[in-house]
Amino acid sequence: MTILEAYESGEHESNISHFAAMVKLASIDGPINEEEHMVLKRLAFKLDVSDEEVMVVLKSPMNYPLMPPYALEDRIERLQDLFQIIYADHIIDGEERALIYKYAIGLGFSSQDAHAEIEKCMSCFTNENVD
Repeated sequence: MTILEAYESGEHESNISHFAAMVKLASIDGPINEEEHMVLKRLAFKLDVSDEEVMVVLKSPMNYPLMPPYALEDRIERLQDLFQIIYADHIIDGEERALIYKYAIGLGFSSQDAHAEIEKCMSCFTNENVD
């Protein structure tokens, strides 16, 4: 898929929306710190979000609604991206946990599946075993 095709298909808009969700998570517990900035920069590159688009999103992340991908594999990958930003500061607080649950539901997971996927991601990021 060419860049032009990605823009035309809505994939790029979805990537910008996903990047905005990560910005919202990064800023929920206060100003975005250096570790969170590094993760955001890396994920912006992965999502093909330009520097100009990054600046616009950083100023107004609330202007971008969540646009979940169709494929389950892509939704799981998006959830894992969100956990990268949460664990950039090595902790997850109550506000972040509540927001990640809302995002999991927004990504199309049922309530039960959202809890299960969140626990799996937390296990991966904290090196704990979840049964």
